[in-house]
Amino acid sequence: MTVAEALRSAVMQLKTAGVSNAANDARRLLAHVMDASSEWLLLHADTRLSHAQQCQYEADIVARTAHRPVSQIIGKRMFWGRQFRVTEDTLDPRPETECLIEIALRKPFSRVLDLGTGTGCILLTLLAENPGASGLGTDLSAAAISVAQFNAAALGLDAQAGFAISDWFDRVEGSFDLIVSNPPYITADEMADLAPEVQNWEPHMALSPGGDGLSAYRRIADRVGDFLAPEGRVVMEIGPAQGAAVTGYFRAAGFTQTTVFPDLDGRDRVVVAAH
Repeated sequence: MTVAEALRSAVMQLKTAGVSNAANDARRLLAHVMDASSEWLLLHADTRLSHAQQCQYEADIVARTAHRPVSQIIGKRMFWGRQFRVTEDTLDPRPETECLIEIALRKPFSRVLDLGTGTGCILLTLLAENPGASGLGTDLSAAAISVAQFNAAALGLDAQAGFAISDWFDRVEGSFDLIVSNPPYITADEMADLAPEVQNWEPHMALSPGGDGLSAYRRIADRVGDFLAPEGRVVMEIGPAQGAAVTGYFRAAGFTQTTVFPDLDGRDRVVVAAH
């Protein structure tokens, strides 16, 4: 089977399964199998796949027809220009979370705490962009912590980043001048409307706390002051309708400066709180 034939067959299968962006996903998966770029595939459409490549590609397409995310199938995802390992034990790093990175980097910091670190993409990106800083990532999932540790080693950030299995602040000690988090914030009612790629394949614990989706923010606001340095900042991702509620929790906790920032689509996405 040639590259062109493999792609045509895969796109048909993916479209039949109701997968959006079928052509793009087919190319990404084949590029991964052939250890090539999508541009290379276009220039080598008549190249024949080896038997092993064809078997692997067919298995990957079957996985995608079950709506398993491409990042989980190939085991990686780009975030802020760096590659991160992804598994079904972690959230898939999303482009909108890069808004949190951009805002966090606007001011200097030396010690970072990342609550609910998942793949470690937030903490590790911040440390990579600020080589003089160090930080701690916490997560309730031991499997997620293992993924984050792998990513830290792969990026050469072992000396800067530490990780701990912790229920928010329970195993945290010390003071931090930057505390960041992308906590679970999807409401219980919204879970049923998620795409199957999210609902069936990503960890529900990292997606939703149940109820109104705001319990993580309440817990963080209640205790974050005990770990934040005097001139420190809290930078958190939020759902598009949660800005007013989240800033209210931080004001009630004594934070006099709270700001909501939009993402590139103009939706509320990041809350920053400081004393």
